[in-house]
Amino acid sequence: MPEPYACRLDPSTPISTTNRPMTSEPNRPERPPLQELGDLRKRIDALDETLVADLNRVVELLNDRASVAVRIGQVKAAHNLEVWSPSREEEVLARAASLSKGPLPHDSLRLIFRELMSGSRATQEAIRVASLGPKHSYSHMAAIAKFGNSVEHVPVGSIAAVFEEVHAGRCQFGIVPLENSTDGRIADTLDMFVRLPNVKIRAEVRLRVRHCLLGRCERGQVRRIYSRVQALSQCRHWLAKNLPHAELIETTSTAAAAERAQAEPGAAAIAGKPAADAYRLDVLATDIEDHPHNVTRFAVLAVSCDKPTGNDKTTLMVRVPNRSGALHTAVTSPLFEAGRNMTWIESFPVAERPSSDQVNPSYLFFLDIEGHIDDPAVTTAITKMRSMAERVDVLGSYPKSATLDH
Repeated sequence: MPEPYACRLDPSTPISTTNRPMTSEPNRPERPPLQELGDLRKRIDALDETLVADLNRVVELLNDRASVAVRIGQVKAAHNLEVWSPSREEEVLARAASLSKGPLPHDSLRLIFRELMSGSRATQEAIRVASLGPKHSYSHMAAIAKFGNSVEHVPVGSIAAVFEEVHAGRCQFGIVPLENSTDGRIADTLDMFVRLPNVKIRAEVRLRVRHCLLGRCERGQVRRIYSRVQALSQCRHWLAKNLPHAELIETTSTAAAAERAQAEPGAAAIAGKPAADAYRLDVLATDIEDHPHNVTRFAVLAVSCDKPTGNDKTTLMVRVPNRSGALHTAVTSPLFEAGRNMTWIESFPVAERPSSDQVNPSYLFFLDIEGHIDDPAVTTAITKMRSMAERVDVLGSYPKSATLDH
């Protein structure tokens, strides 16, 4: 039996005395690296020339596509149909990615087609999208990730204001954070669904959040750090280790924090890299979030739901009686009977004074279930819930979304 690490060598095979690996063609002369780079760059130049030569044809195709988009807009307007369909756009983006043979990353193709569709959509109707501002906040970045740049982005001062802009019809859509993989629910958003349940979730955006420390001084000179409360929480261990003596100050948004850091000596902000470029701040540290897969899920608000795609989820708000086993009876049991999985659940206290015979306050439950409201199994489960619960609101049915990197 051979020894575990023994190898067989042909006696005629010369043993290399260097650390360089042997190739299948040992006598083939190697090309100098600069010569190889020069040849590859010439190939790039030739491809660029071909692209420029064909540019007229490319522009012609893009305008032909825009012309068809205009006609689509006219048909939709004639039949009172929604201009924006997240399910259709996800279908186009997925098809573009599937047609690529690489090496261009799918995310790059997604950006190209996102802006193409954003510009085409602008030829159909002017769209206004409200988000927690000012610009370059994470909500603003989520809005760009979903709608592109060819819409009117409307920055507002609070999550409540985003809901009100959509509810009043001043904006067709809004973007609000719903949950974070580190900190869980966003209470301000859940509270507004209680107040305005007729505002629906039309789509979702799952955004990989990469926090940076931004400022105009050296890191060791930072005395105050501004950011939104969620961002401060998501970086709390990094801050305790690296800037333990800095004062942490909450702001309405990460972009507002960047504004403060720009104006004050010794101040820094936790925000995204685009905020550094916008407010002329230095990046003092990158990826300072405590968890490497920090994802925030945003809800796209509208006044109606999207059609089924076959890969959907439905968000519900359910109030159950204040007694033992009520959640099982009114929620989990109907879902089990319908064969539907629940993928997210959060409890939320009801903001009211408990009655004299009520020891504990009632709770609302926010939950995601797999499937669309038009699916028979989902309809059956919700009908059963309504017979058992005190209140059931369908907050939206919409396509599931992959995680995007801003």
